[in-house]
Amino acid sequence: MLEDGLHAVPAGHTASVVTHLQMLEEAPQRPEADLPLSLRRIEHPDPDWYLGLFRKVGEPWLWFGRLVMPHDALVDLLRDAAVHVYAVRDKARDEVGLLELDFRETGACELAYFGLVPGAVGGGAGRWMMNRAIRLAWAQEISRFHVHTCTLDHPAALAFYHRSGFMPYAREIEIAPDPRLTGLIPEAAAPHVPLIRG
Repeated sequence: MLEDGLHAVPAGHTASVVTHLQMLEEAPQRPEADLPLSLRRIEHPDPDWYLGLFRKVGEPWLWFGRLVMPHDALVDLLRDAAVHVYAVRDKARDEVGLLELDFRETGACELAYFGLVPGAVGGGAGRWMMNRAIRLAWAQEISRFHVHTCTLDHPAALAFYHRSGFMPYAREIEIAPDPRLTGLIPEAAAPHVPLIRG
C-alpha cells in the first residue's frame, strides 16, 4: 500500500497522475464548427507511417507507449481487425490528427490515442474529432467507452474529456524513464516537463 505524503521520483524519470474516464452510454454530439477536415480509416497501417504521425501528435506530450513497443508487437497490433486507426486531414490533405479505437475487449472500446498536431489544436478541431470518435465507437456493440489521460498531457485534456461525456472513475501514479533521456523523443520536446538528469 502506498503511504500518504511525498515520494521521491528517480532522476531521469517522469511522474504523472493518470486519470481513467469512461462513458457508459453514448454521449450527445456537441455543437461543432464547419471545419475543412476529413477523417479516414487507415486499413493495415504501415508501422513507419503510424509512428511518424504518432510522433507528430504525441512528442509535445511525451507519448512513448508505441515507441517502446517491440516492432513485431506493433505490426501485430496494427494488423488486428479490432484496432481501428484513423488519420485526420486538413484541406491541404496534411495529416493533422491521430485517432485510435481499440475494440479488443468484448463489449468495450478504448480511446487508445486521440490527438492533434500542435498547429491544429484550438478552433474546434478536437471537438470535431471527438464527435466522430464517439459515433464510431458506439456504432459497434459496446456498453463502455473508456480513455485515460495524464498530467503530462495538454492541460485542457481532462476537462475536454469530461465535457465530451466521459466520467472519471480511477486514478494512478505513473513513473517511467524520461523518453527524452532514452533517445526516443528529442530533448527539446515537452518544455513544460522539467528534464532532470541522473
